[in-house]
Amino acid sequence: MLQFNDEEILNIRAHVTSSIIKKLKQDNDIILTSDTLVPPDARSSWNLYYYCPHHGVRLTWNRYNSTQHACPIDGEVFTGEPYNSAWWRWLNDLNSKACYELGLLWQLTQEPIYLEKVKSILLEYAIRYPHYEVHGDIPYNGPGKINAQTLCEANCMINFARGYDFICQDIYEFEREKIETSLLREGAEFLIQNRTPQLHNHEIKINAAVGIIGLILNDSRYISFALISDYGLHYQLNHGCIGEGMWFEGSIHYHYDALQSLLAYEKIAYKTQHSLSINPNLLKMLKFPLNLIMSNGNLPRLNDCIAGQEQVIHSEVFEFGFREYPFEILHKALQYIYSQEERNNLEALLYGVETLKQIKNLSCQSSHHPDCGYTTEYSSQSRHFMLLKHAPFGGEHDHYDRLNLILCRHGYEILPDLGTTGYGANLHYDYYKNSATHNTLVVNEANQPPNTPKVLNYEKTEHFTLIDTLADWTTTSVENVDSHTIVQWDSDAYRSISYRRTIIWVHGCVIDISSVHNNEKNDIALHYLIRGTHNLNSDWKTIASPFKHALHRLANCHKLDQVIERGLSYKIPQQPNFHQQVHTNSPCQLVTGYGPDNPATSDIAYLAIRSKQPFFSSLVLHDLSGETDISDVKWQTNEAIYFTLRTDDGQNNYCFDFTTSTLQIV
Repeated sequence: MLQFNDEEILNIRAHVTSSIIKKLKQDNDIILTSDTLVPPDARSSWNLYYYCPHHGVRLTWNRYNSTQHACPIDGEVFTGEPYNSAWWRWLNDLNSKACYELGLLWQLTQEPIYLEKVKSILLEYAIRYPHYEVHGDIPYNGPGKINAQTLCEANCMINFARGYDFICQDIYEFEREKIETSLLREGAEFLIQNRTPQLHNHEIKINAAVGIIGLILNDSRYISFALISDYGLHYQLNHGCIGEGMWFEGSIHYHYDALQSLLAYEKIAYKTQHSLSINPNLLKMLKFPLNLIMSNGNLPRLNDCIAGQEQVIHSEVFEFGFREYPFEILHKALQYIYSQEERNNLEALLYGVETLKQIKNLSCQSSHHPDCGYTTEYSSQSRHFMLLKHAPFGGEHDHYDRLNLILCRHGYEILPDLGTTGYGANLHYDYYKNSATHNTLVVNEANQPPNTPKVLNYEKTEHFTLIDTLADWTTTSVENVDSHTIVQWDSDAYRSISYRRTIIWVHGCVIDISSVHNNEKNDIALHYLIRGTHNLNSDWKTIASPFKHALHRLANCHKLDQVIERGLSYKIPQQPNFHQQVHTNSPCQLVTGYGPDNPATSDIAYLAIRSKQPFFSSLVLHDLSGETDISDVKWQTNEAIYFTLRTDDGQNNYCFDFTTSTLQIV
């Protein structure tokens, strides 16, 4: 066994608790108590098809019914494709996970039932694997044999290999030969043939699988391919970890997905000459996302992040990470996780330090990361928080939302990033992934082309923080990234557009100044999503949704025309009302309505500020404290904006100068 030597496994057995044993049994009960079942042919498709098309939530999987699939929200039953083939993908996942976890149970308990179950699963797949047809038509992905994409193939192979490592010394030689030759080597060769020359979390997973098989089988060819070839693990770390340490795809979920794969390999390789520890970007990736934690205790749902994946729950990353890199921020992450659950889990048992001391809690912070492209502000007294996204484009898992804004008030995400849902659900491409469903600029209802915004000025003083940014589509062509993309944007719509967003964090409020150069007089709109309900008076006219694309589904819509100044109010669950003030340099139209939140079992309020002016500028006050007011807003053409801010501490007159990118009290 390569994963643990005799001394280590004896120590693990001495410290394992009955609750860990019980949980491993419970998590694999359906596999233990049913006959071994593997797909008879290449029928498995994609687990992300296994979602309700109406609510965007995962369907209820039933081991004993592969043809009927129920929504957990309303019980509606779905049949046929794509659900039936996705059912088999979930079975493959459970089988492969069982190989690892039941193999470990065999090492922990020496009870033959676990050895026999792992052996039966591996042999069943080994018999069938060479005969599975190559198949798959999943967007952005290579094909599979067990599954319909190369990523899922790699996921299964990692667990098959680790499970085999736990039992290989306790089975017959002919069984070892069959599993190694017909499953592990066949799998590694297939993955090598289908790894794509790109930066991607998929390629990290594929490399990790090939590398783990190489380590376990002592095959230097596999190890070299995984570790040092072009687009191998070191290449991915060197080119995919950007700036201060964010994975280039810009999704918290895929950042940790990449780390999980890197560490799955490293947990076997760390004691060898093939360790990744010599690469400094591994540590940077371990530490960085914790800088973005919001005041609600979660990480932001940036880009393709399915609801639930934003939680700080990654003990499989931080237990091993802190043991190998004992930095305080990783210690804090573990302390945060175990403030909500007992430290009695598999990762702590296998890879954690023996005891954790009490240290300061993990919390929000104000930070500026110009290379990664995120700026945050946080008030520990009020628990107000903001994040401005000015990150470079990250490929297929990015959203088209340059200069997107997230706000939390008293620890409640009041202007959220919705993230997304399962990619097989219509809401993913048709709704969540679009510019229109973010707090940013939308032109002609089309998606923004890739763009790397510029930070024109970042200034943090005793009295305010200013971040001035620019997304300019007039002077730059669509940026390429060394990763697969599908064109889902409209370059023509944005070719005359430059979008400048200036955020001022001051006195318990956020002052949000948007300035749009729109030389072709397109339909431009500044969108805001508020997790609450509108308080509208009789001035507002009831209308059908005026949108044709992502927001055609907006309901209960209202509009106001010829607006220069307007206050808006929202009812917020278990909080005081939230207030915004809108000021514009020319008359505009305001549209309100309700669209799906995430999950789509509830709605979220929308505000769109619409104009066709060749130069349009707005100032929106987001009153987080409930005690601020802005008046006397005046534009000096497109050179400066003046305003008066009143707070409970008094009144100040300000000028933001567009030419110097500075804020002054006047």
